[in-house]
Amino acid sequence: MDSIQSHFHHLLLEHQIDLNEEQLNQFEIYFQELVSWNEKMNLTGITEREQVYIKHFYDSVTLSFYLNISDISNLADIGSGAGFPGIPLKICFPHLKLTIVDSLNKRIQFLQNVVDKLGLQNVELIHGRAEDIARKDHLRDAFDLVTARAVARMAVLNEFCLPFVKPGGIFAAMKGNDPSDEIKEAKRSMSELKGKLSGNHHFTLPLENSERHIIMISKTNSTPKKYPRKAGTPIKTPII
Repeated sequence: MDSIQSHFHHLLLEHQIDLNEEQLNQFEIYFQELVSWNEKMNLTGITEREQVYIKHFYDSVTLSFYLNISDISNLADIGSGAGFPGIPLKICFPHLKLTIVDSLNKRIQFLQNVVDKLGLQNVELIHGRAEDIARKDHLRDAFDLVTARAVARMAVLNEFCLPFVKPGGIFAAMKGNDPSDEIKEAKRSMSELKGKLSGNHHFTLPLENSERHIIMISKTNSTPKKYPRKAGTPIKTPII
């Protein structure tokens, strides 16, 4: 374990997450694959090793600081991109059944490679638009926890993500700067999609003190049949 991994390990230990050697090795393989594939396709603008460990890996796992992941059975990560936060959470909490939805097939191919190289079990990778995939019976109103990290504004995210959440489950939107205006703007979409604001957690990352917010929305009832609307509509005409 070198200094970067040791620091990462220590930061997670402060939150009672004790990674074993295999898990630390999985994170290192993930880093190497990310940098390697990033030369062929645009996965991330962050490739310096310490920054990847903090701004991608640690940042992804911060969701578990505000939720008891032991109580979560299945997790859906919508618009996951290079696998954040889904893959880091799966490495730290192997019991999770993880479903990742992304609209770009090249990213799904990258994620399949990562899943194979890391030997992860119970991971489903789905290529498609969130609005279309949320119409599938086995995925609709199905997940304990749904996440999206830096994907879109809250009014749009609610329509992308809340249809996947089971009643009583949680949608956690992971954001950078203060999302207060977004939350106000998203009040109607939250109500329409049977969501209720249950938390807004603010913290800074250990590196450069970058601001982060995690918005928690509880699902109060099943998704109305008319949502989500057809692909592209939530972005063009959000519910506001």
